[in-house]
Amino acid sequence: MDETGQAVTCDRILGGRATILQPAKGYRAGLDAALLAAACDAAPGERVLEAGCGVGAVLLAAALRRPGARFVGLERDPEALDLARRNIAANGLAERITARLGDVGEAEAGEALEGFDAALANPPFFDDPAALRGPHPAKRAAWMADAGLAGWVAFLLGAVREGGSITLIHRAERLADVLAALGPKAGAVRVRPIHPFADAPAKRLLVRAVKASRTPLQILPPLALHERGGAKHAPEAEAVLRGDADLPWT
Repeated sequence: MDETGQAVTCDRILGGRATILQPAKGYRAGLDAALLAAACDAAPGERVLEAGCGVGAVLLAAALRRPGARFVGLERDPEALDLARRNIAANGLAERITARLGDVGEAEAGEALEGFDAALANPPFFDDPAALRGPHPAKRAAWMADAGLAGWVAFLLGAVREGGSITLIHRAERLADVLAALGPKAGAVRVRPIHPFADAPAKRLLVRAVKASRTPLQILPPLALHERGGAKHAPEAEAVLRGDADLPWT
């Protein structure tokens, strides 16, 4: 328990370069957050928004990877937001990261969040409650997209300037839905499949798009997370997770 009465753990991320407090039960930041942060390619001086920042794992890792950029996180759960703010302060990043209360599903949340150079998100993976059996109450908000995937994509596109990028991670089987949500408003779509093993189907996709671009879609080389019979992670994946390598879009 921490001083607020929450049951939390203190965990190291990015090869130990940062620590985060997060709930002992319920949704916990993990592999998806690490991959999303590695895919952030913000240049020095750029402003980056993360929608649904949770306890701030992506914000912290992305800010450490991109020391010249500034970050804003949006989170609707007050308890997660409190942990995010404490994590930002504890890691000495309050000058470059701020976290605000707001809900992607509420139009007014985006009124003051426009003109960003980039936006990131790990949207909830499910739109239909029937597709998810009995989630733990603490996980429902992280797993169920009340605004729908299309609503999340629309929010991200609305938050960035023309020529700005949006990057998200999602389930591989939702690629068609992601592309449909992007529609004609974005181009230069880059898709990087994430496979559990090189010989297994992709389970995740990292998708990046540029607002108002007309550049054609590209499928980039995949990342395989594990080698059969090998260490916990394949060498390339281990370098990404530790912060020694990025996931570039070129």
